[in-house]
Amino acid sequence: MIFLRSGIHPPEPVRERPARGGPVSCGTLWVRTSSDPRTGGESGMTALDPAIPESARPESAAPVSADPEPVDRSDLQRRTVRTLIAAQVVGGVGMGSALTVGGLLAEDLSGSKSWSGVATTAITLGAALFALPMSRAATRYGRRVALTAGWAVAAIAAGGVILAAVLGWFPLLIAALLVFGAGTAANLQSRYAATDLADDAGRARALSVVVWSTTVGAVLGPNLNEPGAVVGRALDLPELAGPFLFSIVSFAGAGIILWVALRPDPLLVARADLGDRVPPRAGLRGAFAVIRRAPRALLGLATVAFGHVVMVSVMAMTPVHMKDHGTALTLVGLTISLHIAGMYALSPVVGWTADRFGRIPVILGGQFVLLLAVFTAGTSGHSTWRTMVGLILLGLGWSCCLVAGSALLAESVPAGERPGVQGVSDLLMNLAGAAGGAVSGSVLGMAGYGGLNLVAGLLTAPVLCVAAGFALGRGRRRTA
Repeated sequence: MIFLRSGIHPPEPVRERPARGGPVSCGTLWVRTSSDPRTGGESGMTALDPAIPESARPESAAPVSADPEPVDRSDLQRRTVRTLIAAQVVGGVGMGSALTVGGLLAEDLSGSKSWSGVATTAITLGAALFALPMSRAATRYGRRVALTAGWAVAAIAAGGVILAAVLGWFPLLIAALLVFGAGTAANLQSRYAATDLADDAGRARALSVVVWSTTVGAVLGPNLNEPGAVVGRALDLPELAGPFLFSIVSFAGAGIILWVALRPDPLLVARADLGDRVPPRAGLRGAFAVIRRAPRALLGLATVAFGHVVMVSVMAMTPVHMKDHGTALTLVGLTISLHIAGMYALSPVVGWTADRFGRIPVILGGQFVLLLAVFTAGTSGHSTWRTMVGLILLGLGWSCCLVAGSALLAESVPAGERPGVQGVSDLLMNLAGAAGGAVSGSVLGMAGYGGLNLVAGLLTAPVLCVAAGFALGRGRRRTA
């Protein structure tokens, strides 16, 4: 009896094709076996003769997929988005609680306030470092494996932060926070997983809903700092290390949700539907080559990166500006909370608008909102309410850039190339944010808060000009 691996269609006999110039082998018969890649099944070549050892299989026998059973894409897309939202909420709680005490822990271990900002910078750089490895893992193994691995690595890094706090070792803290950035990378790349099965009419909306779910973690996370300190004391740990215990639990929970529920894998299903094979491994050069061939993808990439650097540079120095003008700390905290609400709370509306009216109009609108934001904040002076309004608008402009830019990027490149290009986008986005946060303090010292906002406003010019060119070109084609 011939034993075959599970397949959807009967095996197709295929004669072994010897290497060019090699001896001709007669009598060895192989069958092409496959199963549905959407369910994670294997495919390959199996010898009909059970006496032939595994090592005798030809290396050139590449996996071949059979036609899979039809999948209800709309139902699978809804389940995928629900799974991603659940993971974002659970994982975001741990991220929010850790970000608020990371700077305090860095100050405590280093003994200097000047090092407190290194914590956020380390996490941002870590997210940039993990962006490409995670995108390559998604290309090779699917979103489920890549995102689960990201949350798992972040959970281990949270344990490293606790160990650094116990030992009082600042270098270990910075190293752990760099690896901790894998959680941020997983959080960011989840939005792209929502677009794998989405059609053009609903891609931005699906992406925006996953972005919106981050709001829950951003709101709940900081409120766990005090309970975390209580748990830390109960376990004889430093108080500032306590919230990272919640990070371990929430990151592990997000990973488990994705591993169990994100199946069939949306990226593998999309690739199977289009008949795409796994593209060859490509680094930055290959990804940029893909982007250069698609001008709209380049616009999407620039929109995300420039929008992020404008937002981070102004947001990072706003608390310093408000404190220098004697604003109460409660109002400073309220301003940042409203800014975060502006970033995430209206993202579903932004997504619907991008699907209804197009990506480029929303990108243009986002640039004007950013300009209005920096004008309002930059001319606020001692006015707290004007600063608040400026920061809310800053968050809304960032949301327009992220949602519309990411959707434009995703739909402008072939499906097989998307994970690598999306990894480059997140890499540049986080590097731009880290650079903006690092430089903004110097600009604030030299030119003041108004000068900082002026410089940030000038950074909208490249995207504004290119997007306007696309919009005008499209208008000419319609009237031609």
